[in-house]
Amino acid sequence: MCDLMPVSKPAEKIGKMKKLRRTLSESFSRIGNKCRWNHFPHFPHFRAPSFSFLSSQICVTKMSTRSGQGKDSVITPLDTIPEDRKVRVQRTQSGFDAFEKPASQPTSPKFGKADSYEKLEKLGEGSYATVYKGKSKVNGKLVALKVIRLQEEEGTPFTAIREASLLKGLKHSNIVLLHDIIHTKETLTLVFEYVHTDLCQYMDRHPGGLHPDNVKLFLYQLLRGLSYIHQRYILHRDLKPQNLLISDTGELKLADFGLARAKSVPSHTYSNEVVTLWYRPPDVLLGSTDYSTCLDMWGVGCIFIEMIQGVAAFPGMKDIQDQLERIFLVLGTPCEDTWPGVYSLPHFKPDSFTVYSSKKLRQAWNKLGYVDHAEELASKFLQCFPKNRLSAQAALQHEYFSHLPPRLWEISDSMHTFTKILDLSPFLFILFYFSLSLFLLPHIFSTLAYIHIQLGSQNVHITANINRLPFK
Repeated sequence: MCDLMPVSKPAEKIGKMKKLRRTLSESFSRIGNKCRWNHFPHFPHFRAPSFSFLSSQICVTKMSTRSGQGKDSVITPLDTIPEDRKVRVQRTQSGFDAFEKPASQPTSPKFGKADSYEKLEKLGEGSYATVYKGKSKVNGKLVALKVIRLQEEEGTPFTAIREASLLKGLKHSNIVLLHDIIHTKETLTLVFEYVHTDLCQYMDRHPGGLHPDNVKLFLYQLLRGLSYIHQRYILHRDLKPQNLLISDTGELKLADFGLARAKSVPSHTYSNEVVTLWYRPPDVLLGSTDYSTCLDMWGVGCIFIEMIQGVAAFPGMKDIQDQLERIFLVLGTPCEDTWPGVYSLPHFKPDSFTVYSSKKLRQAWNKLGYVDHAEELASKFLQCFPKNRLSAQAALQHEYFSHLPPRLWEISDSMHTFTKILDLSPFLFILFYFSLSLFLLPHIFSTLAYIHIQLGSQNVHITANINRLPFK
């Protein structure tokens, strides 16, 4: 650095300037070392630009007091120095300026923030929550926003806390996925994956019962999801068509875990005010509070029959008494021989029920007789004695599903059901339609299993025998 001070200045003044320059040199050196370690922590052999040389290139022009008003009279102000004696300050080659503030970057949407989601339309409203169709500003995907209203005197509804806590630990392709949780002073919002319809709406659009192959696919996926949560000691406790979501590809997902709860071992006593009346098992209707996974399996049987027959299995219109009468009319009025311990249930009074004998299920729902092994499987679900009901895992091995592709049992929990169904050789499809046009199909494919998925009418067909393949 050029010495800009007059030679005639006292020696002590020159000493002060040298001391000042030495101090600045040491300061810049420390800054350089600090930046080297802060910005290149993973490259210990990389040497950041040193700032020590700046002390010999920066022209010190002013010294201010803490108040910012005083000036050191020894230092010549920059504006009084002749142009030919001024020294230009040089920049480092790397362009790094330790004193330059980084430019502020616009903040991107983040998970857990209310402004990260846009409400598109209202889908429905319940007693404590409203569901909206929304769009994520983070990834642009459609979502379902379940906005739960919080009341200051009551706090967060326990059903919302239970649903959020359970779904956070459940990752399965047949269980609705919880993406995010947003908590504000007024609301608690659960952000789910968006699924465009549910089984109830689907059956309304296809009255008179679903195609038997569609029923088989839906039931398989329902049992697959239930088996997953039951193995983790979780009961859904509110199975009904409205809580079974159906995607546009025919994938079924368990939803609405507001009444679900983790079941401890050994079992404790639970509330009997669970499950919508039509899908509530007789043991719960009679006041039992000691139940297990068999509670959900009764609902599976009711939904199974409703998909095949096109009407609810036990549509009670009045009260619990009427609901029980409808059940006993088909399955027979229980006694201690057929149901050990039934007389000890709180609401069971033998004199208040008409005595019925059991009958075959096809006498009540005739379409069960049209599908192989359907009546047998339904009867194993609809058992008055809870311990006699078939479990979800055992039901998946029932002969009713024997015509499904064996590779379906190989898929993992996170893999979608149709990943394996659609994993067929393209050559098989080409040969199939070519043979069909030549009327050679019965001779070539008489023993082959073929799967046909028809998405145009939102009906998913899976057929094990090619001669029964439906064409519409």
